[in-house]
Parts: sequence; structure tokens; C-alpha cells
Amino acid sequence: MTPSAVAVLTAAGSGARLGLGYPKALAELAACTLVGHAASRLSASGEITQIVVTAPAEHHGAVSEALSATPGVTVPWRVVEGGPSRQASVAAGLAELARTMDAGAPYDVVLVHDAARPLASAALVSRVVAAVREGAGAVVPGLPVTDTIKSVAVSADGPERVTGTVDRSVLRAVQTPQGFAWDLLLRAHAAGADRAQDESTAATDDSSLVEALGEAVHVVPGEAAALKITTTYDLAVAGLLLAEAVAGTDAADTGSPVTSQPTTAVPTTGVPKTAVPTTGA
Repeated sequence: MTPSAVAVLTAAGSGARLGLGYPKALAELAACTLVGHAASRLSASGEITQIVVTAPAEHHGAVSEALSATPGVTVPWRVVEGGPSRQASVAAGLAELARTMDAGAPYDVVLVHDAARPLASAALVSRVVAAVREGAGAVVPGLPVTDTIKSVAVSADGPERVTGTVDRSVLRAVQTPQGFAWDLLLRAHAAGADRAQDESTAATDDSSLVEALGEAVHVVPGEAAALKITTTYDLAVAGLLLAEAVAGTDAADTGSPVTSQPTTAVPTTGVPKTAVPTTGA
């Protein structure tokens, strides 16, 4: 039997803070959707044999069209309906993968990735998969925290008050894709299923469900380019990073579907013109 690595790609996040009336996974970066960028990099890693994308039912068609239009998405993919929380959406993706698993090619590794992190590179995907296969049951990419972090007391009728300074040397800003041994992630989701239907109690990432089992979660080096797209500022930064990668020699290593310098790397709506990279920028 030949084991294989598979991926759940979440694409249900709201585009409200981007001023969109549809999921931000359908926002464009250099004429390619965020979900297309993320899926193409998963494909380019050479590690992933199939991708299940979770999206709102009313946007299945648009997400499918976006993936079909992205030349770098070369592995089989399908879109399934997500749930009321990210945790529930990932559970739906896992259920679909379990339903279609071939007994002759069982999954040994499953990645959970967010379309909102479109520039996480193919090299990062490979690094996470390798760490799981080397024996780490759960792996997250992380970056050292560079800001000073304060804990505060929050008051309803006054300013916040600092209660302490956290030792940032032991903090990491965690990203996706996160990687897991297949059986471990199934067990973690089953144990935490009662939290999934309410956004206020649902896990914000999958590694926290594994932590709740008392299992170890390991960290591998993350990437600055794997930033999460939430605001128009984030889109502008991602556009600059993408333009730099395309102009340089590392575009192929990232798995980017964009192979020529974009004339406009991000949507201009709500973005200062000075933040939009142009040819020659």
C-alpha cells in the first residue's frame, strides 16, 4: 500500500473587511483568486494527491470556476459545503476525504490550509509534510513574535490596563498549512465535535484540537509571505510580495500560478494607489 498526503483547503471566510459581498477566497491577487493561489501551491509541492475545498453552498459554482481557471491546480480537487465555523468546515472536508479514501492508497498525512494564506509556498507545504512523516503527529509553521506583547485587564467603562509583559521568546505566530497524521486529526475532531457548531466555542485552528487530547504539536519554520489576508492592507502587502517573487528567481519554488510581472497585483477598491505594485515597481 502506498500512503498519500491530502489537503483540506478552507475557503468560506467572509470578505466583509475587504469590502466584498462574497468569500475572500474569491478575491483576486494578480488576476488569480486567493483560493487558486493556495491550491496551486499545494499542487506544486508534489506532496498532495488531492484537495477538498470547503465553501458556502451558494458559492460552490464560483469557487469551482476559480479553481478550473487556475493552470497550476494539477491535482484532483472537489468542493464541499462548509459548516457554521471553521472547525465544522474542516470536519466536513475530512468526512469527504474519509468517504472517498481508497483502501489501496490510505492517507498518512492530512494538511489543513486556509485560502486566506495564498502565498504559503510549495516549499513550506513540503516542509510540513516531511515533519509529519518523520514522526511528528502534528506540525504547525510558526514565526517568532517580534512585537512586545502585553497582557491587559479589560474594563467596560475605562481604558485597558497592562497587567504584565509576556516573554516573547517562547511565543510563535502560527500559520497554515498545518499537518497531521491522518488518524490523529480524525480523533481530535471527533473529541472536539461538540464545540464545532458555535463560532464562539469552535477551535480557531486544528492544532488546538490536538493539544486538547494532550498530544504534542511541533513547530517548523514558517514564512513571512504566508500572511493571512484579512484587510485591504494585507492584500496590498501580498501583492508586493508576489510581484517581488515573480520578478526574482524564486517564483517556481513558491508554486505560484503567476509567471509574469502583474500590472496590478491587488484589487484597487479600498486600497491606496501607492500600495498597488505596478510593472517596474
